[in-house]
Amino acid sequence: MKILIIGNGGREHAIAEALLKNKKTECVYISTHNGGAKDRIINAELTNHNIETIDEFLAKTQIDLVVVGPEQFLSEGIIDHIQSKGIKAFGPHKAAARLESSKAFAKEFMEKYQIPTAGYFRYDNYDDALTGLPEFGYPVVIKADGLCGGKGVSICQNEKDAVRALTDIFHNRIFGNQGTEIVMEQFLSGFEASLLCFVSGNKIYPFDTAMDYKKIYDNDLGPNTGGVGCISPNPYWTVDLDQQSNQIIRQIEKGLAQEKLGFTGILFIGYLIENGKLYVLEFNTRFGDPETEVLLPRLKSDLLTNIMQAIDDKPVELDFAANVAMTTILVSQGYPGKYETGHEITGLDLVDPDILIYHNGTKQIIDSSSDQKTKIVTNGGRVLSVVAVKENLAAARQAVYNNIDKIHFDNMSYRTDIGKIIEIYKN
Repeated sequence: MKILIIGNGGREHAIAEALLKNKKTECVYISTHNGGAKDRIINAELTNHNIETIDEFLAKTQIDLVVVGPEQFLSEGIIDHIQSKGIKAFGPHKAAARLESSKAFAKEFMEKYQIPTAGYFRYDNYDDALTGLPEFGYPVVIKADGLCGGKGVSICQNEKDAVRALTDIFHNRIFGNQGTEIVMEQFLSGFEASLLCFVSGNKIYPFDTAMDYKKIYDNDLGPNTGGVGCISPNPYWTVDLDQQSNQIIRQIEKGLAQEKLGFTGILFIGYLIENGKLYVLEFNTRFGDPETEVLLPRLKSDLLTNIMQAIDDKPVELDFAANVAMTTILVSQGYPGKYETGHEITGLDLVDPDILIYHNGTKQIIDSSSDQKTKIVTNGGRVLSVVAVKENLAAARQAVYNNIDKIHFDNMSYRTDIGKIIEIYKN
C-alpha cells in the first residue's frame, strides 16, 4: 500500500513511522519536505497543495490512501475531493471539519447538544464586541472564529488587553478572513486535557489521554504556541473524569448523527478540568500536534488497521501500553514570533537508540564542504520533538532532557519544565 500524508511536521513524521509498522505499507510519502524522511518515508516535494498538483501526484504514484494532517486542508474540503476520485482518504468532510474551522459553529453545537462548555457570546463587529466586554468580567477569553494556527485565542486580564485584542482582530485584521467574527468566552481556570478519538460512522473511540504545554516559556509564561511539550497519559485524569468524558462523548455522537455530519476521522476534544468537572474548550478535527508524538508511540494496536476500520465504518479497536511518553520540543529562538532558519543541527547521531526524534521544521540540504553529503538544518519555529517512552513520568523526563543535551543548533530554545510542573501542582 502506498500512502500520502498531507503535511510535513512532527505529527506527520510520527504518523508515517507508525504506518510503516504494518507489513502492507510499501512506502509513505510526506507531501512537501521533512528533514527526517529516510528509507520508506519519502518526501514528495510538492511545491504547493493545490488540487491539480495533488491530483497529478496521486495518479503518477498510484496512491492507495491519503491521510491529512493540517486543519487548513480539511476545512477546504480536500477529503471530499480525493474521495470523489475513488481514492481512500482519512479525515472528515468539509462540513464536519467546521467543528474546528469555526469556533462559533462549535460553540453552537456544544450548546445545542448540552455539552458542558464556557459561557459565550459571538460578535461580528468591533462596536458590539466592545459593548459586550463587561458581561463576563476579567479575565475574559477572546477567540477569532477561524483557523489561526493555534494563535487566535487571547486571555485578556483587563479592559486594556481586551480592547487591544479586539482592535487587532477587527481593525488591524491580523487574522484576515479568519477573524471576521469572534467568540467572547467566560474564563475557566484549571488543567487542560487532550483527548484524541477515532470517529467511525459517527461513533467515537477515544485514545488514551494527553496533556500539552502551549505557552512558550517555563511556568506557563509567554504567548501561546502550537504546543512545545506533551505528556501521556494525563496525570490529572481520574475514573470520575473518564465517566464524565464518556457522557460527553455520547452527546457528541448524538449531535454528529442529528446534524448529519457523517464524521469519519480524528476528533480532538480539548478539555478543561475545573474543580473536578470537565468542560469542552474546543474541537479539532485532526491529529493533535504535539499529542500525536506521544500517543502513537504508546499505541499497541496497528494504526493503519485502525484507520481502515474507521474508513469502512467499523468499530475501531484501540489498545495502548501501560507506560508514559513525554516530548519536549526544540524550537528556534523567537518562536512563535520571528525566528531564523538554516542553522545546522548536530548531535542527532549521539541520541540514545530508544529515544524517538520527530522532525517538525527541518530540511535536508547538500553540504558542499563535505563531499556533497547531506546535512539537516532548521526550517521552522518548532524544530524537533524529542520523545521518550518509559515506565513512569520521572524516567521519561530524565531521558528526554539527557538527550536534549546532546543536540545543538544555533538559537536553540526549549522549555525546561515539561513534566516537572506536575510535581509543583500536586504539592
